[in-house]
Amino acid sequence: MKIAVIGAGKLGTKVIEALLGGDHSITVIDKSEAVLDKLNSHMDIMTVPGDGREVKLLKSLGVGSFDFLVAATDMDEKNIVIASFAKKIGCKKVIARVRDPEHLRQLDFIKETAGIDYIVNPDNVITDEIYKYLVEKYALDNGIFTSGKASMLEFEVKRMPSLIGLSMPKFSSALPGILAIAISRNGKVLVPHGDTIIEEDDSLYIMGSRQDISDLGRRINVKDKNVNLQKVMIIGGGKTGFYLAKKLAEVGTSVKVIEISKERCHYLAANLEDVMVLNGDATDITLLEDENLNEMDAVVTATGFDEENLLLALIAKQHGIEDVIAKVSRDSYAGLTGTMGIDVALNPLDISASNILRMVQGSRHLISSHLIQGQAEIIEVQAGDHMAIMNVPLKELKLPQSILVVAIDRNDELIIPSGDTRIQEGDKAIILCLLSEVPALEKLLRTKKGLHLF
Repeated sequence: MKIAVIGAGKLGTKVIEALLGGDHSITVIDKSEAVLDKLNSHMDIMTVPGDGREVKLLKSLGVGSFDFLVAATDMDEKNIVIASFAKKIGCKKVIARVRDPEHLRQLDFIKETAGIDYIVNPDNVITDEIYKYLVEKYALDNGIFTSGKASMLEFEVKRMPSLIGLSMPKFSSALPGILAIAISRNGKVLVPHGDTIIEEDDSLYIMGSRQDISDLGRRINVKDKNVNLQKVMIIGGGKTGFYLAKKLAEVGTSVKVIEISKERCHYLAANLEDVMVLNGDATDITLLEDENLNEMDAVVTATGFDEENLLLALIAKQHGIEDVIAKVSRDSYAGLTGTMGIDVALNPLDISASNILRMVQGSRHLISSHLIQGQAEIIEVQAGDHMAIMNVPLKELKLPQSILVVAIDRNDELIIPSGDTRIQEGDKAIILCLLSEVPALEKLLRTKKGLHLF
């Protein structure tokens, strides 16, 4: 497909990297020639310096014949205008990044009047994932996949002590027909392989037939994990803090927001109901203790600085807070978060890029998509006749460590695959992938004839 990305900032670059795996023709427009030169040095894309709001530029590039345009500059209004212009010129589908809460109150009107097909908000998507973790605890229903045959369940390993210390081959012997597809350990989602050992404090994601998962759930007494969340402290009153405070307050949670900017505090106080807003520097541990940090059920660190978020999350964990979530945007910190004891570290760019990618891919072969703790994705795809992964034993595909084919629905049979399993035409394949490795997943789903799977 022909795709234009306007704005090569963090989100735009993340989307470009993901799209490269799918054999698309990608054109990138950005005002900074230095940024474009950097992209050109390691990516096979067409780059054009300029302002995406210039209709003359868009027409000269033939945007009217493009399949998608993603407007991801640093300004909401600019993205809305660019997407609207591209749609008027004839681009089939347009996507705009819009973050401002004032715009979110009238999204339907903006989409309708500007002709925008999809709006992505990084702050909103990470808020949704934090909310799911805190309020719903990621309890997953049986039969979430379209066939109803495959089911997934998450539970703390402590509920089944016999699994502690087992390697993956021994796990398969202990629970025949069930596959361990992901492990949540120290705030990080891992894709298990043969030498992975299950640890006592792990949370385990498993997949199997609907009946097998249901029977196991009853054995280990996994119940509805909706929780009565009483007190939450949010450190950082930016857009993520604002959206999360509003959402939690609406379900009756007592929310306390600590923000260092006095001006921002005035905005929060004027626009949030039933939320306590405090002006102060949260790196001052005395302030946190004075505000009853120890009594919180959960702490979310969502300032604009990754380092500060990690430090504050570590402090909260050391004070015995049960659920600590950190907003972390840099991929380079991914390995660090797993050693700090933080419950969840979420990257809004990874989640947003994944959402955009699924929109671009469409629904011809993509059946469903589910996020795990905002760090990994499970997709269900219909195998087509030109897929490169078809009719090849899985062990010969040399899949990256971060990607796992977890189940195959073939006619009336659910297959938990082994290395010798082959994906056949008409199969519904369920695949797990870490969001940080979405580009690798795209390469896996590339078709033999150069046509994209989706």
